[in-house]
Formats: sequence, structure tokens, C-alpha cells
Amino acid sequence: MPNMSLASPPPANPLVVAIAYDGLCTFEFGVAAEVFALPRPEMGPDWYRFAVAGIDAGEMRAMGGVRILADGGPDLISEAGTVIVPGWRGVDCPVPPLLIDALRKASERGARVLSICSGVFVLAAAGLLKGKKATTHWRYGERLKERYPDITVVPDVLYIDEGNVLTSAGSAAGIDLCLHLVRRDFGTKAANMVARRLVVPPHRDGGQAQYVESSVPEPHERSRLGPLIDRMRTDISADYPVATLAGLAGMSERTFLRRFAAATGVTPASWLLSERLSRARTLLEDTSLPIDRVAETAGFGAAATLRHHFRRRFATTPAAYRARFGANANSG
Repeated sequence: MPNMSLASPPPANPLVVAIAYDGLCTFEFGVAAEVFALPRPEMGPDWYRFAVAGIDAGEMRAMGGVRILADGGPDLISEAGTVIVPGWRGVDCPVPPLLIDALRKASERGARVLSICSGVFVLAAAGLLKGKKATTHWRYGERLKERYPDITVVPDVLYIDEGNVLTSAGSAAGIDLCLHLVRRDFGTKAANMVARRLVVPPHRDGGQAQYVESSVPEPHERSRLGPLIDRMRTDISADYPVATLAGLAGMSERTFLRRFAAATGVTPASWLLSERLSRARTLLEDTSLPIDRVAETAGFGAAATLRHHFRRRFATTPAAYRARFGANANSG
């Protein structure tokens, strides 16, 4: 496959260093390795380089009976353009002063520092989140807020980008954060290609609330709600009053609302809004349709309505989003 023409200039320092420690969270580490360490010749010569910095001497244990040897020690952090903390061995486990010092120095010289899941406690201990917004797994949000009151903990998001400090929610949200960084560094096409290799969505909308204590629908519920959700997704621009949806599902409105929330974690209106915003983002990235046509096709009706919801959800405008992530972004 020929090298792909990337939409954005590559990062000035492409070296990504993942932290390894005794008790390593294997999945979180695997996310970082899969996105940044896997050879991707189709991306060209400026793609990321990857190394592992062990903060404990010698062979380290990882969850699941795995043992690892790192490429180097904490000194590798001083060479990194991006540092990833893939979880932590325990939210109550102290962070070694050597790691705190290395992360502070990396941040001071302009390196990006990312945390996945409980790795946020390492960033917090290093003082990198003071006065900033951050997120973590929903199980740890209150503890993070209590321990570090100078951090604004945002519980219902998948990740937060504060420039050179980025945090993600639970383990799988690390994929979302890493893909976001790829999109930020190399553009939408590159992020979409990586997502395709991973067989995951290029971007997920919504927050952690949809995954908290949401029961898996019983088989008879799936047979009624599944086709209904497919129908809504196929014809996203149609009107869907609750009474109509309940009738299609063969339920009372009250029962339908309760069971839809149990299956998805959100109300039908919230689900539709997220789906429509996702459709709008895809149209902005992949087509040159005028904004009013994007609004109509995605189910918002008017461009003003699209702009309102886009700004509330993404803190930007559709036009600015297209300029940054569209097919012609940074071309020429």
C-alpha cells in the first residue's frame, strides 16, 4: 500500500513512551501499544515511534500472569514527545518520587502526558492536573475529587484534552483518547484508518453514564428494541415522538422509557441527539455538503439548531470542525 498523504503536519517529537511498572494494567498498556507501537508503513516515515520506560528495576509483573522487560528506565521519559500512563497499580498506591519528577520535567519542556483510567492518580500526584479538568473511571471519580480538590473532575465524558495533559475514563476509553490524539496529530483520515484496523468506531459520542449499571436487555427486549434502534439509526432525520416509539416497540410509554434507558443508559431524545451529532460529524469530515444540508441530513432541520447542539457538545462550530477535520483540512 502506498504511503498515505496525512492531513496534518506530524508532531515535532514523534516518540511515544509508555510507562511500565510492577502490577502493570495489561489492557491499558495494550491500548497504547496497539495504537502507537504497531508498524504502520502506510502512514509514511513520520509516524510515531514507541518505547517502554520501566520505573521498577528488572522484570515486572503485569496483570494476567505476564512478565515484561522494558526498553529502558525513567530516563526514556526525558526523550519523549508524548508520555502515556496506562493505569496504575492501585489508586491508593503511592507514586514513586522518581516518576513524579520525570513527569514534571517532561511536562515543563512541552511533552504531552496522557493517562488511561486510574493513571490519572499518577498525573494528579505529579501536580500536572492542578486547576485543570480531568476524568477517570466512574468508580474512582469521587475519590479523585476528594483527594485532589484543586482538580475539576468531569465524570460523564470519555476523555478530556487540556492541551498537553489528557485524561481518559475507564480502560476502553483509552482507545478513544489515543484515537483523538492521532486525529489531532495526523488528521481524520489517519485516525479513521487506525480505527478501522482496530475494528472500533473512529469516535464515540456520549459519556460514561451509558455504561454505569446498565443492564443487558433480556432476549425478548432485544427482539423489540434492537430493530427499533436500527430503524432510528437508518432514518436518523425522521421525527420520533415517544408515543410512536412505544407503539412500534409494543409497550406503554412508561415501560418503553424505562426499558430503553436500561438498554442504552440514556433517554430516546439523548440517544437521538448523539446519533445525529455523530452523523453530522461524519458528513462534515467526509463531504463538502453545505452546513444547512448537513443539518437537514443529520436530522437537525436547520443549521442554527445544528450549530447550537454542536457548540454545546463539542465547544466548536460545524464550520470550524470541518476546517480542522474535514477531507480537505490542511491540504495543499
